[in-house]
Amino acid sequence: MQSAAETGVFPGAVLLVRVRGRLAYQRAFGCAALVPEREPASLDTVYDLASLTKPLATATAVLCLVQDGRLDLEEPLQNLLSELKGSALGSATATHLLSHSSGLPAWRPFYERLAEQDRTEPGFLGSAAAKHAVLDLIRQEALVAPVGSRSLYSDLGFMLLGLLVERIAGCSLAAFCRDRVYAPIGAGLLFFIETRGLLAGEPPGQPIDLGRVAPTEDDAWRGRVVRAQVHDENAYAIGGIAGHAGLFGTASAVLAVSRAWLGSSLGQDALLPVDLVRRFVSRQHRPPGSSWGLGWDTPSPPSSSGTRLSARAFGHLGYTGTSLWIDPACELEVALL
Repeated sequence: MQSAAETGVFPGAVLLVRVRGRLAYQRAFGCAALVPEREPASLDTVYDLASLTKPLATATAVLCLVQDGRLDLEEPLQNLLSELKGSALGSATATHLLSHSSGLPAWRPFYERLAEQDRTEPGFLGSAAAKHAVLDLIRQEALVAPVGSRSLYSDLGFMLLGLLVERIAGCSLAAFCRDRVYAPIGAGLLFFIETRGLLAGEPPGQPIDLGRVAPTEDDAWRGRVVRAQVHDENAYAIGGIAGHAGLFGTASAVLAVSRAWLGSSLGQDALLPVDLVRRFVSRQHRPPGSSWGLGWDTPSPPSSSGTRLSARAFGHLGYTGTSLWIDPACELEVALL
């Protein structure tokens, strides 16, 4: 890790390893920022978690809604989101979205369409209207395969899940996760940052210094180094709070949610519903051959899980270089940001 930081493979990183509930390793490497001046990474550095948002926020929120009796995973989406009635996607379910088998394409540059509309309607970008427009754009997407017939990792599916959570919960994904998940388990610094720069879903009573947030890249579309703002352009374009990206946090906060999933999967802690957790972290075989659970991936060669994790392991990656893998067989949790 240190050698990689020194040779420019990445500017810096934070690695935390926990075994059987005890922190076995924790270290920060390299720099959190390189410009305008070098800033060393620390265990308190806050990172853009990118697609770790999918399991740590969206899938966890869906699980809680199911536990609360407010969502049936097998209910057709058109019964939950009236905008999808009559669409090819209408017969898909939350299970299809969670397991990346809805038939939706992997990604679309929706932000370009929204930015174009912002030119004629200043203030549209990042607004509630932009979020609703994305729902319509997803509805119009032609499926790349019939619902349930193909496994294709899809940001669009989790964007839709985020919108579904907000519709059912009656509040933002950020607020729901804070109140229903992060505060009860004592997760600490996990939050979203709205496009307009306001914090969302931050833990109460814990002031957050946005200067601790590591930058991600020099973004040509925004014309600046992106810092304390979601890296993902589609998430930025709909306000910074999205089901596929937008969560920020420290490595220790990531492990707090990780512990809740691990403990419940082992039946040791009832922080999350045991039966549902075990279902979510198990390979669904939807369709046969897919490595996906519900919101979580499972080991498959070759992948970031390596070769030493058991078949019971589950985890996820994020585009900004983030990774979380959990192995119930040896009670191992590894967070790399």
